[in-house]
Amino acid sequence: MNIKSIQKLVSEATIEIKTINADEAYKMFKDKNCNLIDIREINELDNSGRVEGANHIPRGMLEVYLDPNSPIMQNGQVDKNKELVLFCAGGVRSALAVKSLKEMGYEKISHVDGGFAAMSESNFKII
Repeated sequence: MNIKSIQKLVSEATIEIKTINADEAYKMFKDKNCNLIDIREINELDNSGRVEGANHIPRGMLEVYLDPNSPIMQNGQVDKNKELVLFCAGGVRSALAVKSLKEMGYEKISHVDGGFAAMSESNFKII
């Protein structure tokens, strides 16, 4: 049995996905060109704060909530015409999540290198 490490999974994912830095994410967000999606768990948001204006979809429910037939998509809470920009605490979960959503067929999708930690040190407002 050959079980891959998390580092190996993320390394393989980053070859296939688009990674942006916090400043690029902020520009897209400020220009209203993206859906900013925080995939951290609720306790992480409660402990560390939230990025003002970001949607919260926990990693465990991401594929369910972003299914084209889900209420969140049907009600327009996520704009299908804008890029999805995912972030987690440090960039590991979001890299794997972007790979999964690409497999679902999403094309305009990226994740923030360094995640919430990097965003906290950029121009994003943390509330």
